[in-house]
Amino acid sequence: MMSELEHYYRILELEPGATLEEVNQAYKDLVFVWHPDRLPKDNERLQKKAQEKLKAFNEAREKIRSFKNQPQTVGYTRPTQPKKTSHYYQPKQAHSQKPPQNPDLSGRDFSRANLSNRDLSGRNLSYANLSGSNLSDTFMHKVNLRGADLSEANLFRANLLLADLREANLRSANLIGADLSGADLRGADLTGARIRSGERLLVKLIGANLTGAIMPDGEIHR
Repeated sequence: MMSELEHYYRILELEPGATLEEVNQAYKDLVFVWHPDRLPKDNERLQKKAQEKLKAFNEAREKIRSFKNQPQTVGYTRPTQPKKTSHYYQPKQAHSQKPPQNPDLSGRDFSRANLSNRDLSGRNLSYANLSGSNLSDTFMHKVNLRGADLSEANLFRANLLLADLREANLRSANLIGADLSGADLRGADLTGARIRSGERLLVKLIGANLTGAIMPDGEIHR
C-alpha cells in the first residue's frame, strides 16, 4: 500500500526519495503547465481541474519539504502542518488530488473519436489511430504519441506541452491554437497541417524539436 509520503511524490510525478531540488523543479514545471491562465477561460471543467491540481501540488511540495526538514527517524513520521506562505499560487476551493493513472493505450483505435476536453496527460498513445478524431482543448502534457496517426485530427487549442510526437502522422491536422512547446516532432509529417492564418503563426512551438519533420508546405526542417 502506498504511504502518504509516496503519494505526495507521485502527485509531483517523482519517484520517492527525490531531492528537494528535484521537488522544487517538478513543482514549478507542473504549476506552469496547469496554471489557469494557460487554459481556456470559458472551459469551467478545465479551470476547476486546474485549481484542484494546483492545490495538490502546493500541498505535496510543502509536505515533502516539511518531512525532509525534520530529523530523520526510523519509519515515516507524519509531517507537521506547513506554514502558509505567499510565494506560490494559492488556488480557490479545491479537493485533494488522486495519484495520476497512466494506462497503456498504445496501438488503440480512436479514429473519429470525440476526445475533446479530455485529460490524456502522460498517457502512452504510441502508434494509436487517432485519425479524424476531435482532440480540441484536450490536455496532453507529456503524452506519448510516437508514430501515432493524427491525420485530419482536430487539435484546436490542444495542450501538447513536452509531448513525444516522433514520426507521428499529422497530415492535414488542425493545429490552430495548439501548444507544442518543448514537443519532440523529429520525423513527424505535418504536410498540409493548419498552423497559420495568413502569415500569422498560430501554434506555439517554443523549444520544439523539428529536426527531420516534414513541414506543412512539404519542406523538410533541417
